[in-house]
Amino acid sequence: MTRVLVPSGALGLGWDAEALERGLAANPDIIAIDGGSTDSGPHYLGTGTSKYSRGATRSEWAALIEARARAGVPLVIGTAGTCGADSAVDWLVEITAEILRDRGERARVAVLKSGQSAEAVCRALAGGRILPLHPAPPIDEDVIESCTNIVALAGAEQIQAALATGAEIVIAGRTTDTAIIAALPLAQGCHAGAAWHGAKIGECGALCATNPQSGVILIEFDAEGFTVTPLADGACATPHTVSAHMLYENADPFILHEPGGHLDVREARYTALDARSVRVTGSRWVPAEHYTVKLEGARPAGFQTVLLALLRNRRYVAGAREWARDIETKCSARVRERLGLAAADFRIELRLIGCDASFGALETRQGDPVEIGALGIVTARTEALAGEIGKMLNPYLLHHPLTREEELPTFAFPFSPAELQRGQIFEFALNHVMRLDHPMDAFRLEVREIG
Repeated sequence: MTRVLVPSGALGLGWDAEALERGLAANPDIIAIDGGSTDSGPHYLGTGTSKYSRGATRSEWAALIEARARAGVPLVIGTAGTCGADSAVDWLVEITAEILRDRGERARVAVLKSGQSAEAVCRALAGGRILPLHPAPPIDEDVIESCTNIVALAGAEQIQAALATGAEIVIAGRTTDTAIIAALPLAQGCHAGAAWHGAKIGECGALCATNPQSGVILIEFDAEGFTVTPLADGACATPHTVSAHMLYENADPFILHEPGGHLDVREARYTALDARSVRVTGSRWVPAEHYTVKLEGARPAGFQTVLLALLRNRRYVAGAREWARDIETKCSARVRERLGLAAADFRIELRLIGCDASFGALETRQGDPVEIGALGIVTARTEALAGEIGKMLNPYLLHHPLTREEELPTFAFPFSPAELQRGQIFEFALNHVMRLDHPMDAFRLEVREIG
C-alpha cells in the first residue's frame, strides 16, 4: 500500500491545519502538492512568474517543509510557481533555500525542469514529432519562436526519476496535475488504473469532497484500487463527490489522457466505506503506442488599456448592448481616421458586466439589472498606442448618447484617470503534443544539497 497526503489543491490556497496533522499521523509515504496550472490564463507562462504572492507561498512551503521533516518522507511539488517555467522553478528553489537556512537545515533537493527551447521544438516539428490537439491551428517556426516560454508537461516517469535520486524535496516544472500523485504508487507496484484515477480525484485536494476548502485528503493505493479520505472536520467523500471529479477540467468524463497512455474509468465502481471514505476499483490504464508530452507555449499579444464606466439610468441599462455596439463602431472609425491605423492594428471591445460580459452573444439568461459595468478593453501593438486609443475611448464612455437627438448623458468612472495600463498581454500559442523516444528526453534533472 502507498499513502499519498495531499495538503491542498495548490500551494498558496491554504489548508485546514488540524487536518494536516491528522494526515501526518496516518504515516504517509509522500506529501504531494500542485503548484499551479493554466487556469488563470497565459500571462504567468508568458512572463515565467507566479500568480501567488511570495509571502503566502513562502509561509505555506515552510509549513510543508517542516511537515516533511517530521514525517520523514519526500515532499513533491509540480508546476512550481504557477506556470512551471524554468524561471518559476528557480523562484521556488530560492524560497526553499531561504527556508532551509532559517531552519538551520540542509536537504537533498531534486530540481526537474520542463522548459523547452524554441530550437528544440522547431527540430521536433520538422521531424514530424509535433502533433496538434483539436482544435489547434497550424503552427510553424515563426509561431514557436514568438513564444517567450514553452514547457512540456511531465508525467509520472519524470517524477519517478526525481524520487529515485533519494531527494527529500522535489521541485518540478510543468507537470500534469496527476503525475506528482501517481508517480510513487506506480513505482511501488500499485494498480496502474487506480494510481492514475486516484491521482485525478486527488489533484485538487478536498474539492472531491464536502467542505472542499479544507484542502487535506489522504489517498491509499493498493494492488486493486484506491481509497480517498478527506481529513478535516465536516469533510466527507461520497461516491457522488468522488466520481464527479472526473468531470473537472476534463473533456471526457471517462477518459483522461496522460503521457504514455490514457485512463479509462467506464468500469470503475465507487463504494462508500463509511460516512467519510470512498473506495474505487475497476479503473483501467491503457498504454499508448508512443510516449507523448503536451506542450504549452505563450507569446506576446500586444498591450492593453482598460476603462470602466457604470450605467445606472434605466434607459441605458436596457439599451446597453446597442449603446456598446455604437461606441465600438464609432470610436474604431475615429481611431482609423485620426491615427491612420488599419483595423488589424488595434481592437476596441466593450464587455457589459451584469448583462453578458462572460458569454456575449451566447448568453441565454436575461435579468433586470440595476446597473451595468461597461468594461472597455483596448488592445494595440504598443503600450503608447493602447493608451492613446484609451484616451479616445474615454469621452464615449463618459457621455455617449443612445440617439443623436437627446441630451448628452453622464456616466460614472469609479477612478481617475479612467485609463488603466495593463502592460503587455500574452496569448497561448501551442495546443500540441510532442513525441519522445524516452520520457526524459525533454526534461532536465539536477540534484542539489541546499541549506
